[in-house]
Amino acid sequence: ALESLEPALYPSKWFDNYGCWPGSATILPNGEPVIFYTGIADKNNSQIQNYAVPANLSDPYLREWVKPDDNPIVNPDVSVNGSAFRDPTTAWWADGHWRILIGSRRNHVGVAYLYRSRDLKKWAKTKYPLHSVQGTGMWECPDFFPVSSFGENGLDPSVNGQNVKHALKVSLDLTRYEYYTLGTYDNKKEKYFPDEGLVDGWAGLRLDYGNFYASKTFFDPSTNRRILWGWANESDAVQQDTNKGWAGILSIPRKVWLDPSGKQLLQWPVVELEKLRGHNVQLSNQKLNQGYQVEVKGITAAQADVDVTFSFPSLDKAEPFDPKWAKLDALDVCAQKGSKAPSGLGPFGLLTLASKNLEEFTPVFFKVFKAVDKHKFSCALMQGALP
Repeated sequence: ALESLEPALYPSKWFDNYGCWPGSATILPNGEPVIFYTGIADKNNSQIQNYAVPANLSDPYLREWVKPDDNPIVNPDVSVNGSAFRDPTTAWWADGHWRILIGSRRNHVGVAYLYRSRDLKKWAKTKYPLHSVQGTGMWECPDFFPVSSFGENGLDPSVNGQNVKHALKVSLDLTRYEYYTLGTYDNKKEKYFPDEGLVDGWAGLRLDYGNFYASKTFFDPSTNRRILWGWANESDAVQQDTNKGWAGILSIPRKVWLDPSGKQLLQWPVVELEKLRGHNVQLSNQKLNQGYQVEVKGITAAQADVDVTFSFPSLDKAEPFDPKWAKLDALDVCAQKGSKAPSGLGPFGLLTLASKNLEEFTPVFFKVFKAVDKHKFSCALMQGALP
């Protein structure tokens, strides 16, 4: 179970007096953690990078953090946009140096600046960014981590070499979506090379197609997993956020690993969530004809963990996939093929958070499509606040 604690970091020093913005934790070889974060230093939104260490390592919750007086540790030089320079990553180690990425932009070019240090305090920017892409705008909350080419185990941030790919995820400020690529990290050239054929930008792979932003992963060595957390911003008014004392929530944590094809990441809710399960409701052997709805009685909680299996005698009736849809955003396809738009196989799924008269509900549903060559099929998972 998660327990609410006081904020770990809040504005209190000259180097973060106007804001403590996202960063990342790094576990040092001696097991001690350090947080790298962005501080807003003045009214001009000057962004600098700082670090904090635990005040009491014997506290299992690490409630209190100290911001040493030798902060800041990274200042933007004249080549960097100082008001678009934030969100340091977890550090990794290679060839005698620690490394971190910091998100930025140059005009409309999204940039992941690479910095190196021997002692985690004196940092130097490399001659070239680790990676950049024209037309993508500000890169927020970059995340850079290795994934194994085989199996589901996660890897320590410093692992590289044979049978290892790297994922570079960025949060695009312009779209508020999470994009990533898979590729190769050359720590000699200090460059990241996305795999051939991957779209590097707005139309590329996304971690999530819902309300999901500013995500970060971490490696859990006790279970050899890489865990993903994301931020879901809420639609409350500013005054409501102020009254609550918080804004936004963290999404369900997920285990992340490389698909056997090597072309995308896979995700699944962490197994610990099963400990939160309470009342068990079962429904089986229900035949659903087109237009049918079957109420799953006995669920009254606002949260439910659902395992459901749908089966079909045949996929022959699957709707052909229109090649034009491949160029659309997935949400646009969902809008065209809503939960009430019939097709060969679908829609089928769940109506969640439904009122008794079904005037309000949130559909989570599937549709099966037939590929152009008619020998392959794809299943689209869709959702929406409207029917």
